[in-house]
Amino acid sequence: MRSLSRLAALCALPLLLVCGCTGALADGGARSNEPVIYAPQAPGNYVLGAAPLTVDVSNAGQGYVMALYSGSAAKAVVQLTGPDGITYKYFLPPSQTPVPLPLTSGSGLYLVDGYENIEGTSYAVLFKDSVETTLDSEFLPYLYPNQYVLFDENTEAVDVAAQTAEGAVSDLDAVERIYHYVIDNVTYDDEKAATVKSGYLPTVDDTLHTGTGICFDYAALTTAMLRSQNIPTRLEIGYSGQVYHSWISVYTPETGWIDKLIEFSGDWTRMDPTFASNGKSSKSILKYIGDGSNYSLQYLH
Repeated sequence: MRSLSRLAALCALPLLLVCGCTGALADGGARSNEPVIYAPQAPGNYVLGAAPLTVDVSNAGQGYVMALYSGSAAKAVVQLTGPDGITYKYFLPPSQTPVPLPLTSGSGLYLVDGYENIEGTSYAVLFKDSVETTLDSEFLPYLYPNQYVLFDENTEAVDVAAQTAEGAVSDLDAVERIYHYVIDNVTYDDEKAATVKSGYLPTVDDTLHTGTGICFDYAALTTAMLRSQNIPTRLEIGYSGQVYHSWISVYTPETGWIDKLIEFSGDWTRMDPTFASNGKSSKSILKYIGDGSNYSLQYLH
């Protein structure tokens, strides 16, 4: 299995929110653009492993677990294998702050394995365990922040998303505004693409400030901005043709079109901000993005 280090009815849910749901209309017919932050917690009610590597699965029903490595090795690994049989490997540097990891395989049994780096590519097994969970909503893993898409109420991208979505009359309108903000304000960084190291993780505010990035940066920034507007968004990793690539899929029950070629039909809809930005949203590039045969999905975040 390829290591992931290579490249991360909603209103009724009992969540820690900064503000209310975005789907409701505000005065004047516009949707609320106030940020909605689903804040992951590690209450310690149900913990797998033991120091230096623990995985708090207390809130697994919310679509995430919290991993913490407090040891002295260069890194540790938490390996999650969900009910679909797909294995995800998350690399953790020493820290005093737990990291949210998503449960993107849905409800069911998850195998949770912990490893500590010895040297090079050698690891020692720290624990092997499992947790059975039923997600409160299938959308939750795609609303919370996680290791690949980290943001909170202090993230500048959250404020920019709110400003960009101001005046939008629907979630689909907000999606269009945020999508175009990213593709109009971020350019592809060829030098970074040629030199990026294994284990790279994007920082959404860095992409926002520099205005440059690789596909992983485009996808993470767009995902964070949309999730902060309470719009379920999947960061997807796999291949476009023969190229290892990252893109997004967005869910809205609303139907309609963006750029007259991206059709939202009340389900998950693929969007590729990297290709759209570099292709200047031409009809040919949008047609390419819309053709599922051009994409091979491996991982969801």
